[in-house]
Amino acid sequence: MENEITKTRNERIQDLSIQVGMLFSELYYASDSYNFQYDYALESYKYLRRLLPREDDCPNSRHIGATEAHRATQGELFSFI
Repeated sequence: MENEITKTRNERIQDLSIQVGMLFSELYYASDSYNFQYDYALESYKYLRRLLPREDDCPNSRHIGATEAHRATQGELFSFI
């Protein structure tokens, strides 16, 4: 069972991964050519996601909150266009 500190930490990591995913999406769709900034944002997103535990405690399962975080990278959580 998760203790309160771990739960809060995971919630903060999830929130950050969504924010970084949104930043990636914004940088990616606003750019009309290759831009190293969206690469860095995507790498930051992936590193944050890896900090979270997996859904089924199995190496092949997704990290918790994967669907919402993925939607952020696709620009589905906000509208900037």
